[in-house]
Amino acid sequence: QVQLVESGGGLVQAGDSLRLSCAASGLPFSWYAMGWFRQAPGKEREAVAFISGSGASTYHVDSVKGRFTISRDNAKKTVYLQMNSLKPEDTAVYYCAGDRRVPGYSVTAEDYDYWGQGTQVTVSS
Repeated sequence: QVQLVESGGGLVQAGDSLRLSCAASGLPFSWYAMGWFRQAPGKEREAVAFISGSGASTYHVDSVKGRFTISRDNAKKTVYLQMNSLKPEDTAVYYCAGDRRVPGYSVTAEDYDYWGQGTQVTVSS
């Protein structure tokens, strides 16, 4: 069956960096656009970044643009989120998700078919 497994979260200080990974199995990875979403306590889930199946197209929401970078390695069936200059407001559970879509990507969570279990990122001030 399809599995998405996130890793790399943790507790860091403001200004630090983390790299999240999401390992996929059970699906033709290069046919799937991938996205990162996050949900902070008491808040709605929000989009973070997206990447097309080939990796040629990416999108980062304004709040993370210039600080976060999404990438993927199709040979390893893994998508990454490099997070630099972390801020306390980045504290959330981060989820990766997959959407069978070629080409391009969707920024709409409802379009994503598969979701990981999430990894906690906590940024202290």
